[in-house]
Amino acid sequence: MWDALLWIYLINATLLITHEIDSAYWREWELFRLPGGIAGFLAIHLPLVFLIVWGAALTARQSSGGLLLSAALGISGIAAFAIHLTFILRGRTEFKTFPSLLLLCATLVVSVIQCALVAYVYA
Repeated sequence: MWDALLWIYLINATLLITHEIDSAYWREWELFRLPGGIAGFLAIHLPLVFLIVWGAALTARQSSGGLLLSAALGISGIAAFAIHLTFILRGRTEFKTFPSLLLLCATLVVSVIQCALVAYVYA
């Protein structure tokens, strides 16, 4: 089951990182009122991308840290979907293109699968 978890982790990491590229296009720092513009946005993402890559390595090693970071990645994907859906329902126009919506929906589906796999492996 660890092999399946690793593949789902890699798929979800790819989706979330691609979503963050899309977020830069939409100037997400303005949506969330984050200081620092693009420089601040990139500074926030440096440690996040490191954690994602490190989590993949730990998951490949079948370690408890990999399980923890895999759960965190799955929860992050679900949260990303929920947060952006909330903005869309409030009338924001960002992230309403087909590619943006497809990324968010795919992230939700894969994140739910990832969380279920983490629970299965943990049990």
